Parts: sequence; C-alpha cells; structure tokens
Amino acid sequence: MGGFFGAISRRDVVLDVFFGTDYHSHLGTRRGGMAFYDGDEGFQRQIHSIENTPFRTKFEKDLRGFHGCAGLGCISDTDPQPLLVRSHLGLYAIATVGIVNNADALMESYFSKRDRQFMAQSSGKINCSELIASLINQEADLVTGLRKAQEAIDGSATILLLTPNEIIAARDLYGRLPVLIGQSEEGCCVSFESFAYLKLDYHNAYELGPGEIVRVRADGWETLAPAGDKMRICAFLWTYYGYPNSNYQGVNVEVMRCRNGAIMARDEAARGSLPDVDFVAGVPDSGVPHAIGYANQCGKPFARPFVKYTPTWPRSFMPEDQNVRNQVAKMKQIPVPELIRDKKLLFVDDSIVRGTQLRETVEFLYQSGAKEVHMRSACPPIMYGCKFLNFSRARSELELLARRVVQTAEGAEGEKHLDEYADPATERGQCLLGTICKQMGFDSLGYQSLDGLLEAIGIDRDKICTYCWTGRD
Repeated sequence: MGGFFGAISRRDVVLDVFFGTDYHSHLGTRRGGMAFYDGDEGFQRQIHSIENTPFRTKFEKDLRGFHGCAGLGCISDTDPQPLLVRSHLGLYAIATVGIVNNADALMESYFSKRDRQFMAQSSGKINCSELIASLINQEADLVTGLRKAQEAIDGSATILLLTPNEIIAARDLYGRLPVLIGQSEEGCCVSFESFAYLKLDYHNAYELGPGEIVRVRADGWETLAPAGDKMRICAFLWTYYGYPNSNYQGVNVEVMRCRNGAIMARDEAARGSLPDVDFVAGVPDSGVPHAIGYANQCGKPFARPFVKYTPTWPRSFMPEDQNVRNQVAKMKQIPVPELIRDKKLLFVDDSIVRGTQLRETVEFLYQSGAKEVHMRSACPPIMYGCKFLNFSRARSELELLARRVVQTAEGAEGEKHLDEYADPATERGQCLLGTICKQMGFDSLGYQSLDGLLEAIGIDRDKICTYCWTGRD
C-alpha cells in the first residue's frame, strides 16, 4: 500500500507534514519521502529507505533543512517518491498511490516518439510516479493531464501534486482509496487517513469523490474536475489496513470492525455452529476489534492469550525473505500461559491471505498448552489477487491459501466453482474449510460471509470493491 499527507498554510508546515506523514507508517514499509516549497529557497526534497528504520527516526535529522508554507510527504511500498518534475507545465513535486498494470503498454506508446526517455532504476524498471508524470505532461495543463492519467491507467492512481502556489489532489478514478481535506484557521491539508490531521488541529472539511480533482490553497479548496458517478472503494480499508481512528465515507474503522465481529457471531449462532470456548481473542492487532464484537455478541469472555512484541519489529512482513518474516512473526508472539493452558480458544483474524504464518501460530498455541484452537476470518476466502491496489497482490493466485486448496482439490475444474468454495453451505465450501483445518491444525474454521461484511460496512454495496473475493468489480 502507501499513504500521503500534504499541507499548505500561511505559516511553515514542515512539522505538520512530518507528523502527518508519520501517522501513515502503517501503510508502507519500504520508502518515505517529503518535499517542500519555500518562496526563497524553492523546492527541497528528501527520500529515505524505511525498511529497517521508522519514518520518524529516519527524517528527524532532515527537519532543520526544510522550510516552506507548502509541502507533501508519502509512505510507499513501491517506488521512491515524491519526485521533482520539470516540464512545460512548470516544476512540481508528485506522489502517487496505486497500481499501474499497463505500465509496459504506456511506456511503449510514450517511446513511439523516439526523443523520449525515463530514468531507469537499478532493476531496469521505471518509477511509476515518473510514468504518471509523463502522462500528465503530455497535455496543455495539469488538470487535463491528471484526467488523462486517471483514464489511461489500468489499475488505479491517486495523485498529489505540489506546485509553488498550491496542492492539487486527484482521487483515483473509481475512488478505491480515500482523499480527505482538513482545515484550520491558517491553512488546509490533504490526507489518506482522517485521524492524521485531527491531532494537528485541523478539522474534517471535505472528502473527495471518485476521480475528483481539487486545488487546495491556504484559504480553502475548489473542485477543478467533478467526481464521477461510479465508486468502488476498497473494503479492506475497514477490515485490515485502515487505522482504527479513521473514517472513510463516514464509517469509522474501529466501529465497523466491532460490528463485523458481532455479525459473524450472530450468524453463527443462527446456524447453531458457535463452538463452546473459554475465550474469544483477536489476532493482534487488526483482528482484535473484530474479536471484541464477536465476544460481546456471543457472550464469551474476551481475552489476550498472546501479545505482540513490536518495539523492534512493528511489521512482520518488513523483511523481504519469507523465512525471515516467519521467524520474526514467531519471535513477536509472546504467550500469556495462564490464558492458554488447558483452554479452548477462538481467534478472529482480519483475513487469511497466504496462510504462511497460521500454522506456526497454531503450533505456538498448542505448545503453550491450548486444548482447542478455533479460527475465524473477518472476511470471506480471498480467491483473487488485487489488481487495483497492492493489497493481497500476488505473483500467482496460487500464493493465496484458498486458491491452493481449490487447485489441490480439483485442479483447473475447481476454478469454475470458486463461488461454491467460498460458500460454507455447499459441499465444496465444506471441503475448503475441512482442508484448511487439517493443514493448519484448527479445531474449526469459519469465514465471514460477503453479505455480513457488506452489512458491517454499511454503505451502498455497489460502491464497494469486492474483487478479491468474487473476481467481479
């Protein structure tokens, strides 16, 4: 994923951008960057790797060199950014979040005029923000160029531009990610996460619609290109990668997760499939509120049988090597033996994607003395890698646990029946659950239904992207 924060004011905004961007650190682990514009010094920019050092620590030493009443910052799991770009449209900084699936085709079209080039990274790939800038710069003005980029990209692109006079924010064409504007007495900010600016004394002011392009200045904002009619906001904002304090489309993340867990327990009780357990627990951290809702609904005590040790490894997927990630995940799980030994436990996780750490978690619990371990996923089985963002994005869909089970069970024939495998009421659905239970060592397994998840989010279901579960957008 990735995140962004920009601010423009009648005063210096360096600290606002620094802290606002840091509040997006849960969205990316590879690169961080900031750019500022000052009337006397012009543009200043810095990019650092944050794979082994948090954003805040990495950039603290840069703060004294930054000055400006306008700036932006970003967290990225992909390319280094923000970039500084000079073209006939002027000099500007650009930061993007999204996926460009047709990058090769766009480059080929760009290279059809032989006097064009890109700066290549060491791998030979190009920076997607530079590619998006090239699309923008082919037009006569920034707004027309942003719209061209939005429409040309297969995938999604949310874009922030910082010019000497303003910030221009463009939400991706179908609103898969949020863009929110905060306002204070002295200026405005633009953010992915709503909570990020509330701690900086901005208040909620405006949420961009899908594809909307907005100019933001210290005294306010104006729409430069109107929102489209079609929205497909990502459901995983609420179930997994959004921060608990944030609101998207007016729906708070923590509230939705608790409601989602309650709906899961309600529906299980109606089916008569609630297991008799001593404690309900969440897989830390994002599984916890789902579990609280589940426990409150079913009347079982909520507990924390293990906690995560995060001061040195806040994100278990930071290391590139899968074996190292697994070992880090194991080292982070600190048991509370009094809440595990001889206990029957039900855990709720936000999702089950690849399943690479589930078996180790169950073994860890049994080694700590658990009598039974039941698992619940707060969303349906993930059948498709995301092609619009980079959550649940896989080189092969066989990296996804549910798809591997289907492949093993029926091979190519199973791909014709993925809807049945996702439905626990069918024979194929029971096969999926039974196989995963056997592989992972669960005493039982349950997935939230798609209807239950959409009920928990609570907005028009036609506005929510469910591709990773259904293969339909």
